[in-house]
Amino acid sequence: MPQEATPAEVHALEGAHILDVREPHELEQARIDGAQHIPLGSLVERLDEVPRDRPVYVMCHVGGRSAQAAAYLESQGIDAVNVSGGILAWYRAGLPVSPGADA
Repeated sequence: MPQEATPAEVHALEGAHILDVREPHELEQARIDGAQHIPLGSLVERLDEVPRDRPVYVMCHVGGRSAQAAAYLESQGIDAVNVSGGILAWYRAGLPVSPGADA
């Protein structure tokens, strides 16, 4: 089971690396500025794009896919943390989101 952090905890971190594993059509609804986007289905072949020198905070819509992605990343030696509740919890916590895709 991967580590977890709340959206507020992640937002409070200076320079946290956020990895969004949602599908491109989901980014059209809301995204977080500066987040890296790799859809869950592409994560295995794009693993070398994920930083290994710092924690990676993994996010999806409500937290299910990101938990799977974080567990996979941990199995590959990456310090991965699941963002509990996903972008929905991020938005509900009043944290900044941007409309529209910028993938």
